[in-house]
Amino acid sequence: MASTTAPSSLESFLNTLPPDLFDQTTLISLASTVAILVAAYSLSRLALDPKTTTSCYRFLFIWHAFDALIHFCLEGSFLYHCFFSSAPLGHLDPKEVFVDPYNYLGRIDKVHGAQAVAGRFVEGLVGGPAKAGAVDGLDGGFLEKIVKGTAELWMVYAKADKRWAGVDLSVVSLELLTVFVVGPMACWVCYDIAKKNSRVNIIMIMIATAEIYGGWMTFCPEWLVGSVNLDTSNWMYLWLYLTFFNGLWVVIPAYVIYVASGEIMDAFKVRDAAAKVKKSL
Repeated sequence: MASTTAPSSLESFLNTLPPDLFDQTTLISLASTVAILVAAYSLSRLALDPKTTTSCYRFLFIWHAFDALIHFCLEGSFLYHCFFSSAPLGHLDPKEVFVDPYNYLGRIDKVHGAQAVAGRFVEGLVGGPAKAGAVDGLDGGFLEKIVKGTAELWMVYAKADKRWAGVDLSVVSLELLTVFVVGPMACWVCYDIAKKNSRVNIIMIMIATAEIYGGWMTFCPEWLVGSVNLDTSNWMYLWLYLTFFNGLWVVIPAYVIYVASGEIMDAFKVRDAAAKVKKSL
C-alpha cells in the first residue's frame, strides 16, 4: 500500500507559503538583491589584480561593494520615502496605518513612508485615505515610476516586518547613519583594498562593529515589545526575510572583524619581534 505521508507533508508545507510568494513585485525585489551582488562581483573583476589579491580580500571587496550598493540603492530609497513620500491621513485613525509617529516632521495630518504610495493604505484595505498617496515633488513620468516601484519593494519586505512600510524612528535613525556614513566608508574600504592600503583593516573593523550594533538596535526594541511588527507565520518571512537577510549583516561582519584583527595582530607581532632584535644588538 502506497504511503501518503510525503504528499501530505508537501501539502502542509505549501500551505505555509504566502499566497503572493511568486508575484511580480516579490520576484523583482529578490532579483534586485541578486543584481546588486552581480554588480559588486563585476566591480571586483575591474578593480582588483587577480595576481596580487588573495581570495579572502576579493571576498571582502565584493562584500563591501555589495554593502555600499545595498545601503545607497535600497536603504537610501527607504529614507527617501520616510522624508518625501506622504499621503493625507483623511478620516483614518492613526492606529489603522503602519508605524507613523505622532507629529513626524511636524505633521499630524499625514502618513509617511512606502505605505503612502504603495500597499494597503493606497489600496484602501484599511478604510482608504481621503486622497491617494503622492510622491512629493514628482508629477509623473519615469522617475515617479521608479520611486513608486521602490515603495512596492519595501511593502514586500514589510510583510515580514511592518516597520519598513512606515516610519519607525529607531530604524530611520539607524538608516541615516548607515546610508550617509557606513555606505561611503564601505566605498573607502573597496578603494583601499584595490590600492593595497593596510589602513583598510581599521576601517573594516569600524564598519563591521557598526553593522552588528545596528542589527541589534534594529531588532532588540521590537523583541522587548513582543515582536508586534514581525510576521513569522511562514518560513519565507521568518527564514528568508528576517533571518537570512539580516543574519548576513551579523555573520559576515563577524568574519570581517576576525580577518582584520588578525592582520593587525600580525603587524604588532612583527613590530614586537623587530623591537626584540633591536634590543639584542
